Amino acid sequence: MVILTRNTAVRHATSQQARAALARVGLVHEGQFSVNKSDEEWQLELNPQEFQVLRQAGTEAPFTGPLNTEHRLGTYCCRACGAPLFSSDTKFDAGCGWPSFYQTLAGDSVVLRSDHKLPGRPRIEVLCANCGSHLGHVFDDAPQTPTGDRFCMNSVALKFVPAESL
Repeated sequence: MVILTRNTAVRHATSQQARAALARVGLVHEGQFSVNKSDEEWQLELNPQEFQVLRQAGTEAPFTGPLNTEHRLGTYCCRACGAPLFSSDTKFDAGCGWPSFYQTLAGDSVVLRSDHKLPGRPRIEVLCANCGSHLGHVFDDAPQTPTGDRFCMNSVALKFVPAESL
């Protein structure tokens, strides 16, 4: 099994190369993350919507999350474990209804894996590299950005920490 991080899968490859590599990615198994908790433990820490998105790979409705319209300087962290994931410097308005970023804060802050849950629509799922929580998906449909990538994240999967709080 291969687990590809943003650093090894996308940063040093064209989108076409990255997609080919990700097509070979296997499942991510429990125990491969620094933070490992049972579903029962996560349910005690997360509200029902957070649990459904972060731990069951759900999706919030577009244009409903407060972070979609957040414009302050700061850092976007995993709501489940607090790991820093994205900088406000890489956030852009993709018009999709979810917070979008063109790159991660650090090359190894997320794990990417193939997602074939929608028949005929293979996608690349984005997981927190620290706890394995589902954050959203990455697409190569943002030519207006320096990387061409759009990390389309669920607002409920993120916690915003303003720069003045850091």
